[in-house]
Amino acid sequence: MKSKSCVARWIFILVASFSLVSCSAPPQLIGIDNPKVPVASVETAVKQKVFLMTTRQSTETVGALFSDRRAPELGLASVQVSIPPTHVAGELERPKRLPPDPRTEFAVVEPTIYATDAAFIASVNQELRKIPRGQRDILLFVHGYNNTTSDAVLRLAQFVEDSGFQGVPILFDWASAASLTRYVYDLNSALIARQRFPEISAIMARTNAEGYDVFAHSMGAFLTMEAMKDAAQTGRFNAAGRLQTIILASPDIDKDLFRSQLEQIDTKFDRFFVLLSEDDSALNISRRIAGGVPRVGASNIDELAALGVIAIDLSKIGNSSSGSHSKFAGSPEVVQLIGNGLNDNSRFDRSQRATQLDEIIGGIPVSIAFQ
Repeated sequence: MKSKSCVARWIFILVASFSLVSCSAPPQLIGIDNPKVPVASVETAVKQKVFLMTTRQSTETVGALFSDRRAPELGLASVQVSIPPTHVAGELERPKRLPPDPRTEFAVVEPTIYATDAAFIASVNQELRKIPRGQRDILLFVHGYNNTTSDAVLRLAQFVEDSGFQGVPILFDWASAASLTRYVYDLNSALIARQRFPEISAIMARTNAEGYDVFAHSMGAFLTMEAMKDAAQTGRFNAAGRLQTIILASPDIDKDLFRSQLEQIDTKFDRFFVLLSEDDSALNISRRIAGGVPRVGASNIDELAALGVIAIDLSKIGNSSSGSHSKFAGSPEVVQLIGNGLNDNSRFDRSQRATQLDEIIGGIPVSIAFQ
């Protein structure tokens, strides 16, 4: 009886926490400009164009653009994110009410839906042409569990700004329910979305990008690994040779499953990184849901490195404004470290790794392990 009482108490605490979070959820803000202070009037704000490939259905809900429902076909879109001139690295100054004030808050305007792949590719190429040769890369960001489109767009734009990434960001916006209590729905949405990766890869291959970087967070890392495993089994993994870096941040993946996935993928790929933190509270809850099986993003650094990836332990990072599960964006030190690697891939090459390790880390309190 005592054990049942403990379980009931744990469930009560979780439900209470879910309720508090849902009540304080920030508004969705795509396409909502401020009539008194329009985005265009704030000349000192940074404007970042973000492209979207999505498995969500479109919606007429104000500020949403896309819903939590799964679409039968891949949708293509773009938005313009306005980053306020008062922005602080590692922070996401998201409005708590509408309309946003672009002088001090992020805003998302100019939502555009592309009817064809060709129109989407032409727009991506237009952005690539604005970038000097040698830096014309695409960053494909795969968001995690419990995200709206607004959540994912804002996080990607903030990460790009703070990391100094010099290429074009594309969000893979899969159909998360954006609800803490719908973990299983999100897991199934991720599995459904993996079949779109060949289409996504084909679209990116038709752009004029010189290289691609893949950055996946939380459950998005699970989706990415499943997609890469499928590609490896059919001989399509990095077939174009333009894949430069893979980064999995706080992967919400069963550790045994991750080992199995890696066995089916070429882990000799030079720039395959896993960002972990043993104090990741979200992954500790995920571990309980999974029956106690450790999650990759909260694993032991040396055990992960033995699997053939480059493991980076962020456990000692304590200045993340976004909590322990999103240190990749919430810590100014970490986001700049990642940006340095993305903008100069040669620094992460296997042949130079040992000699340049101290330079890459600098004074940041992180540990790196690799074979």
